[in-house]
Amino acid sequence: MTCDPPRHHRLSIRLPAYDYTWAGAYFITVVTDQRQCFLSEIADSRVSLTDYGEVIEQEWLRSTRIRREIQLDAFVVMPNHIHGIVIVGDSPGVGAHGRAPLPLHRPPRSLGSFVAGFKSSVTRRINDMRRAPGLPVWQRNYYEHVIRDEEDLDRVRQYIVDNPARWEDDVENPKYHLNRAGSGRSSDTIV
Repeated sequence: MTCDPPRHHRLSIRLPAYDYTWAGAYFITVVTDQRQCFLSEIADSRVSLTDYGEVIEQEWLRSTRIRREIQLDAFVVMPNHIHGIVIVGDSPGVGAHGRAPLPLHRPPRSLGSFVAGFKSSVTRRINDMRRAPGLPVWQRNYYEHVIRDEEDLDRVRQYIVDNPARWEDDVENPKYHLNRAGSGRSSDTIV
Protein backbone atom coordinates (compact mmCIF):
# COMPACT_ATOMS: atom_id res chain seq x y z
CA MET A 1 0.00 0.00 0.00
CA THR A 2 1.33 3.45 -0.89
CA CYS A 3 1.25 6.38 1.50
CA ASP A 4 -1.53 8.86 0.82
CA PRO A 5 -0.90 11.75 3.29
CA PRO A 6 -4.46 13.19 3.17
CA ARG A 7 -5.92 9.72 3.79
CA HIS A 8 -3.28 8.27 6.15
CA HIS A 9 -2.58 11.40 8.18
CA ARG A 10 -1.47 10.66 11.75
CA LEU A 11 -1.57 13.35 14.40
CA SER A 12 1.06 13.27 17.10
CA ILE A 13 0.01 13.57 20.73
CA ARG A 14 3.56 14.52 21.78
CA LEU A 15 4.41 18.07 22.85
CA PRO A 16 5.35 19.83 19.58
CA ALA A 17 8.44 21.73 20.75
CA TYR A 18 9.71 19.21 23.30
CA ASP A 19 12.80 17.06 22.70
CA TYR A 20 12.11 13.64 24.21
CA THR A 21 15.84 12.87 24.29
CA TRP A 22 16.27 15.47 27.02
CA ALA A 23 17.20 14.11 30.40
CA GLY A 24 14.15 13.89 32.61
CA ALA A 25 11.46 11.70 34.13
CA TYR A 26 8.36 10.65 32.22
CA PHE A 27 5.14 8.96 33.34
CA ILE A 28 3.85 6.63 30.64
CA THR A 29 0.67 4.62 30.16
CA VAL A 30 0.46 1.94 27.47
CA VAL A 31 -2.95 0.38 26.80
CA THR A 32 -3.76 -3.00 25.21
CA ASP A 33 -5.45 -3.24 21.84
CA GLN A 34 -9.20 -2.69 22.27
CA ARG A 35 -8.61 -2.47 26.05
CA GLN A 36 -8.61 -6.26 26.32
CA CYS A 37 -8.01 -7.42 29.90
CA PHE A 38 -5.40 -10.18 29.68
CA LEU A 39 -2.34 -8.85 31.52
CA SER A 40 -3.38 -9.29 35.16
CA GLU A 41 -6.29 -9.75 37.50
CA ILE A 42 -7.06 -7.54 40.48
CA ALA A 43 -8.71 -8.80 43.65
CA ASP A 44 -8.65 -7.05 47.03
CA SER A 45 -6.41 -4.33 45.54
CA ARG A 46 -3.74 -6.91 44.68
CA VAL A 47 -2.37 -7.55 41.21
CA SER A 48 -1.93 -11.14 40.02
CA LEU A 49 -0.04 -11.27 36.75
CA THR A 50 -1.10 -13.60 33.96
CA ASP A 51 1.62 -15.29 31.91
CA TYR A 52 1.38 -12.34 29.52
CA GLY A 53 1.73 -9.89 32.41
CA GLU A 54 4.86 -11.73 33.52
CA VAL A 55 6.32 -11.18 30.05
CA ILE A 56 5.65 -7.46 30.43
CA GLU A 57 7.32 -7.34 33.84
CA GLN A 58 10.35 -9.26 32.51
CA GLU A 59 10.72 -6.99 29.47
CA TRP A 60 10.28 -3.86 31.61
CA LEU A 61 13.07 -4.95 33.95
CA ARG A 62 15.28 -6.10 31.05
CA SER A 63 15.02 -2.66 29.44
CA THR A 64 17.73 -1.13 31.64
CA ARG A 65 20.22 -3.76 30.48
CA ILE A 66 19.44 -3.01 26.83
CA ARG A 67 19.13 0.78 27.12
CA ARG A 68 21.73 2.08 29.52
CA GLU A 69 20.49 5.67 29.06
CA ILE A 70 17.31 4.93 31.01
CA GLN A 71 16.37 4.13 34.57
CA LEU A 72 13.03 2.74 35.63
CA ASP A 73 11.02 3.74 38.67
CA ALA A 74 7.52 2.81 39.87
CA PHE A 75 5.65 0.41 37.58
CA VAL A 76 2.39 -1.56 37.63
CA VAL A 77 0.76 -4.04 35.25
CA MET A 78 -2.99 -3.54 35.28
CA PRO A 79 -5.46 -5.88 33.49
CA ASN A 80 -5.36 -3.90 30.23
CA HIS A 81 -2.65 -1.27 30.62
CA ILE A 82 0.63 -0.49 32.28
CA HIS A 83 1.83 2.59 34.12
CA GLY A 84 5.48 3.34 34.65
CA ILE A 85 8.05 6.03 35.23
CA VAL A 86 10.99 6.16 32.81
CA ILE A 87 13.97 8.36 33.56
CA VAL A 88 16.09 9.31 30.56
CA GLY A 89 19.61 10.00 31.85
CA ASP A 90 22.45 12.35 31.07
CA SER A 91 24.56 9.79 29.21
CA PRO A 92 26.47 10.84 26.06
CA GLY A 93 24.14 11.43 23.16
CA VAL A 94 21.14 12.32 25.31
CA GLY A 95 19.74 15.82 24.97
CA ALA A 96 19.00 18.39 22.35
CA HIS A 97 21.58 18.73 19.57
CA GLY A 98 20.14 21.78 17.84
CA ARG A 99 18.37 19.71 15.18
CA ALA A 100 14.72 18.74 15.09
CA PRO A 101 14.06 15.04 14.52
CA LEU A 102 12.59 14.05 11.17
CA PRO A 103 8.80 13.67 11.12
CA LEU A 104 7.67 10.19 12.28
CA HIS A 105 11.27 9.41 13.27
CA ARG A 106 12.16 8.29 16.78
CA PRO A 107 15.55 9.62 17.81
CA PRO A 108 17.73 7.00 19.44
CA ARG A 109 17.98 7.24 23.23
CA SER A 110 14.59 8.93 23.44
CA LEU A 111 11.39 8.10 25.27
CA GLY A 112 9.72 7.16 21.98
CA SER A 113 12.54 4.80 21.08
CA PHE A 114 12.29 3.10 24.47
CA VAL A 115 8.49 2.69 24.25
CA ALA A 116 8.65 1.37 20.67
CA GLY A 117 11.32 -1.18 21.59
CA PHE A 118 9.47 -2.26 24.74
CA LYS A 119 6.14 -2.67 22.93
CA SER A 120 7.81 -4.58 20.10
CA SER A 121 9.60 -7.03 22.43
CA VAL A 122 6.45 -7.68 24.46
CA THR A 123 4.32 -8.13 21.33
CA ARG A 124 6.74 -10.61 19.81
CA ARG A 125 6.91 -12.72 22.99
CA ILE A 126 3.15 -12.66 23.68
CA ASN A 127 2.35 -13.55 20.08
CA ASP A 128 4.82 -16.44 20.23
CA MET A 129 3.05 -17.68 23.37
CA ARG A 130 -0.41 -17.49 21.82
CA ARG A 131 0.82 -18.67 18.40
CA ALA A 132 -0.65 -15.62 16.73
CA PRO A 133 2.03 -13.74 14.76
CA GLY A 134 0.97 -10.26 13.71
CA LEU A 135 -1.90 -9.98 16.18
CA PRO A 136 -1.92 -6.53 17.84
CA VAL A 137 -1.20 -6.41 21.57
CA TRP A 138 -1.10 -2.63 22.12
CA GLN A 139 -2.99 0.44 21.01
CA ARG A 140 -1.06 2.42 18.42
CA ASN A 141 0.22 5.16 20.72
CA TYR A 142 0.90 5.78 24.41
CA TYR A 143 0.16 8.47 26.96
CA GLU A 144 3.05 10.41 28.49
CA HIS A 145 3.42 13.13 31.07
CA VAL A 146 6.66 15.03 31.55
CA ILE A 147 7.41 14.97 35.28
CA ARG A 148 8.36 18.50 36.23
CA ASP A 149 9.73 18.31 39.78
CA GLU A 150 10.11 16.14 42.91
CA GLU A 151 6.56 16.90 44.06
CA ASP A 152 5.16 15.79 40.70
CA LEU A 153 7.36 12.66 40.82
CA ASP A 154 6.08 11.75 44.29
CA ARG A 155 2.47 12.30 43.18
CA VAL A 156 2.90 10.08 40.10
CA ARG A 157 4.63 7.36 42.14
CA GLN A 158 1.71 7.35 44.58
CA TYR A 159 -0.77 7.23 41.69
CA ILE A 160 0.97 4.12 40.34
CA VAL A 161 1.09 2.42 43.75
CA ASP A 162 -2.59 3.20 44.42
CA ASN A 163 -3.83 2.24 40.95
CA PRO A 164 -4.80 -1.39 41.73
CA ALA A 165 -6.93 -0.23 44.69
CA ARG A 166 -8.80 2.11 42.32
CA TRP A 167 -9.36 -0.41 39.50
CA GLU A 168 -13.14 -0.29 39.85
CA ASP A 169 -13.05 3.49 39.23
CA ASP A 170 -10.32 3.39 36.54
CA VAL A 171 -11.42 4.81 33.16
CA GLU A 172 -9.41 2.02 31.47
CA ASN A 173 -11.58 -0.61 33.22
CA PRO A 174 -14.18 -1.82 30.69
CA LYS A 175 -16.70 -2.14 33.53
CA TYR A 176 -16.13 1.48 34.61
CA HIS A 177 -18.58 2.97 32.11
CA LEU A 178 -21.17 0.27 32.86
CA ASN A 179 -20.85 0.98 36.59
CA ARG A 180 -21.24 4.73 36.00
CA ALA A 181 -24.18 4.56 33.59
CA GLY A 182 -26.91 6.65 35.10
CA SER A 183 -24.89 7.52 38.22
CA GLY A 184 -24.27 11.11 37.15
CA ARG A 185 -20.59 10.90 38.22
CA SER A 186 -18.07 12.53 35.98
CA SER A 187 -15.14 10.40 34.84
CA ASP A 188 -11.90 10.46 36.80
CA THR A 189 -8.80 11.63 34.99
CA ILE A 190 -5.33 10.18 34.88
CA VAL A 191 -2.70 12.18 36.72
